[in-house]
Amino acid sequence: MKFIIKILLIALCVFSLFFLQVFNPVAAVAQKGAKPAKPPATHPKLAEANYAFDVNAMGDMSDFDPATVQFPKGDTIKVAVVASFTGPAAIVGKIYWAAVAWAAYDINQRGGIMVDGKKKFVEVIQADHMGRLDQCKKVAERMALQEKVHVLVGTDGSHLMKVINQVADKYKIIAQNITSTSDDLMDATNFSRYAFMSCLSSSQVGSGLGYFYGQIRKKEKRFYIICQDYAFGRSIADSFKKGLKQYYPQAKIVGEDYHKLFLTDFAPYLEKIKAAKPDVIFTGDWIPDGANLVKQARQMGLKQPFAHLFLDDPNFLHEIGPQAATGNIQITQYGVEGGAFKTPEQIKYYKTWHDLWANRWKTEPYNSRLFEHGSGNLGSYRQQAYWLFSVIERAGSTDPEKIIAVWENDTYRLPTGKVLRMRACDHKVVQDLHVFEYVPAAQQKVSMNIEPYYWYKDAASTGPTWRIPAEKVLPWMDTKLERCAGKNEWGE
Repeated sequence: MKFIIKILLIALCVFSLFFLQVFNPVAAVAQKGAKPAKPPATHPKLAEANYAFDVNAMGDMSDFDPATVQFPKGDTIKVAVVASFTGPAAIVGKIYWAAVAWAAYDINQRGGIMVDGKKKFVEVIQADHMGRLDQCKKVAERMALQEKVHVLVGTDGSHLMKVINQVADKYKIIAQNITSTSDDLMDATNFSRYAFMSCLSSSQVGSGLGYFYGQIRKKEKRFYIICQDYAFGRSIADSFKKGLKQYYPQAKIVGEDYHKLFLTDFAPYLEKIKAAKPDVIFTGDWIPDGANLVKQARQMGLKQPFAHLFLDDPNFLHEIGPQAATGNIQITQYGVEGGAFKTPEQIKYYKTWHDLWANRWKTEPYNSRLFEHGSGNLGSYRQQAYWLFSVIERAGSTDPEKIIAVWENDTYRLPTGKVLRMRACDHKVVQDLHVFEYVPAAQQKVSMNIEPYYWYKDAASTGPTWRIPAEKVLPWMDTKLERCAGKNEWGE
């Protein structure tokens, strides 16, 4: 009898353990699916920064309005924004102006910068290149020779940025590239010690998206490429092909096209895309081309998501409606995974801009949704301007040689927490990137984690976000450039 009771007790214990294993809540969750892998740790080379943006040190911005802002004249630190302020891409110049003017106004509200033994204010000047090569050279030289600017900031179009860099090299002034991504701007043929590429490069866009689709998403396999037919369009398309080859060799390019700038009729290209039946359409197009491409694609019944860099204009996203942009994938240099706001300082920085937009800015285009949040590409442009001013401050001079000495190998921490590193040998930035998936308002809370818990109520916008580690997207380095010979991709 005792033997039978012992057997029953053992059986009961075994059954109990089995029951707990099957019905324990933790075990049940594990059976439904493994927890997502933690994102890789920040690379040690990007863990610390020489300078970190301090939100609490900002000046009084309550009177700032990009449409009416005035800057001091005379003995100032002069910065020219060389961009399209008229012509088909005029809106782009307004974006750059708002970004650089904001940072300069803040610096002035703090009392200016001590340079060469004297405190000086920043003066920002609009220089309209109209989107034309001849005008770009003309206006850049006027800024250098007549206005005596210390820095040329640009621009919309890598072919135009190349001209700006050439002028800067000729007259020995600093050129800062905040948006043109073509890698050949900093190759052995075109490199200038006076030019700094503080934005991401085409090679990083391609490798970043290749890594996302091949190593993170692992879903779509058929891609169609359509880009603008000039240096940047060709460069970013080539980088995307290389990125897929590196990180997603199973992927297939099912079509590839290039179109002239400022095209109005995309129908012939879209018919080819429809026939190719891709899973994803990749484009490097910027506005107005990018907006027209997406609008016409949806009108013709193409439902495939776009993978892109610049299709984030909320004005056009509202025009096409949330359904038309849901599923689009954007790679960005100004993103945060797991919720955009993690500290009171991040909320303060965001609200300083947003509340001015909501309550003060009444002039077009600054009162439009394009400028509402000051994030994305616009957020990056602002911080790149702040980086420039911090370098000048730490150099204690407008002497380009002293600025170069500080900026090479410099590290700068954004308010998002991310660190930028200026590679010394070719003046390209090493940084983590992020990938956004666009979702309707109800799903945007994962990113917009403060009230109202969506970026836009009537448009698709940022939802799930993934970080692409810097070591996976190191910018291409031209080893034919003597300064880079024998160095690794970190520039060491």
